[in-house]
Amino acid sequence: MRLLISDANILIDMEAGALMDTLFQLPMQFGIPDLLYYEEIEPGSPGLQDLGLQIMEVSGDFVAYAQQLPSQHNHLLSAKNGPKPSHNDYLALALAKQEACTLLTGDTNLRIVASKEQVNVMGTIGLLCAMIENQLLTVDDAFKALDRMKLGKRRLPWPEAEKTLLVQTREPTIPIGTRAGG
Repeated sequence: MRLLISDANILIDMEAGALMDTLFQLPMQFGIPDLLYYEEIEPGSPGLQDLGLQIMEVSGDFVAYAQQLPSQHNHLLSAKNGPKPSHNDYLALALAKQEACTLLTGDTNLRIVASKEQVNVMGTIGLLCAMIENQLLTVDDAFKALDRMKLGKRRLPWPEAEKTLLVQTREPTIPIGTRAGG
């Protein structure tokens, strides 16, 4: 089964969209660095281990790798793309590299660094599409989840999200927030 390593914002998106249970029904395994989990996720969302989230240790070599990433990349990252990745974000990237798997993040600057470090990335929109493809979610339910994320002040590329989901059904464009039940 495919392993994906998540940063905090993906799990927060899933929670805001009321999709946490659905996420763990995907035919994938999800991991997160132990430090990131205990500092950022567990206080507000305990029990994710019971759903299947793997709390994973970043090895010493990859902790060192994570520590040198800011000096290599932060000066090249644009503030217009949001905040620079945190130490915990870089730990998620390091764990994905350690495990040779995909990093789950919606953080634009972390995606840029991951690309430069040759780590594959998937975001919330990709997970929504996977849920639809695995028949865990209808396209309409995915739009409702996006509405909840938007109301929860999550930061997604809303036009891209809509367009991607519409390709799933070839429905006419209906802006987020205007669907029934949204």
